[in-house]
Amino acid sequence: MTGITQLRAKAAPLNRANVDTDQIIPKQFLTAVTRAGYGKHLFHDWRYLDLEEKVPNPEFELNRPEHQGSEILLARENFGCGSSREHAPWSLTDYGFKAVIATSFADIFYGNCMNNQLLPIALDNSQMDKLFAAVDADPQVKIEIDLPAQQVRVGEHSFAFEIKEHHKYKLLKGLDAIGETLELVAKIDAYEQQLPAWR
Repeated sequence: MTGITQLRAKAAPLNRANVDTDQIIPKQFLTAVTRAGYGKHLFHDWRYLDLEEKVPNPEFELNRPEHQGSEILLARENFGCGSSREHAPWSLTDYGFKAVIATSFADIFYGNCMNNQLLPIALDNSQMDKLFAAVDADPQVKIEIDLPAQQVRVGEHSFAFEIKEHHKYKLLKGLDAIGETLELVAKIDAYEQQLPAWR
C-alpha cells in the first residue's frame, strides 16, 4: 500500500446522518474476501433504480455528473454504523475515495478505515456546514487535506482535525496490521533466537 500524506481533490456531498454499512455495501454483495470489485456496488440501494444496476438513480448525489471523479466523501454523524464488515471501506476505496470527512464515525468502521488506507476525518457540525456549502456553491472546488499538519482547507477556511499518533503513522506509511508486524521482523527474529530449542 502507498501512504497518504496530502490530498487535493473534489468532494461528493452525502448530506445524511447514520449511513450504515448495509447502505455502503449491501450484504448480498459480500461474496469474496478480496478487496477489489466492490466499488460498483457502493451505495447500491441509493445509486440504482433496478437490482441489475443498469439504471442509475439521477437523484442520488454520487450519480450527478459534477461529482464524478471525487476522491473525498462528505457525510454527517455516525457514518459507518451497523455491522462490522470490512467490505465497507473496501467498497469506498475501490470506488475511488481516499478520505471521508464526517461529523463522527462508528468505532469499528473507523478502525477498518485505518487498516485500509481510507482516511476518516471528524469535524464538528459548523465546520461540516462550511464544507458542504463550499461544494454546493462550486462542485469543482478542491478540498485540501494535509495529514502531517492535520489540516483540512477549502477556500479561506482551515480546520484542524485530531488523529491518534499510531493511526497517523499507519496512514503515512501505508501500513495495515500485517505491515505493522512486518516492521518488527528483526525484533521478532531476535526474540525467537533466544528461545530454548525443543528437544
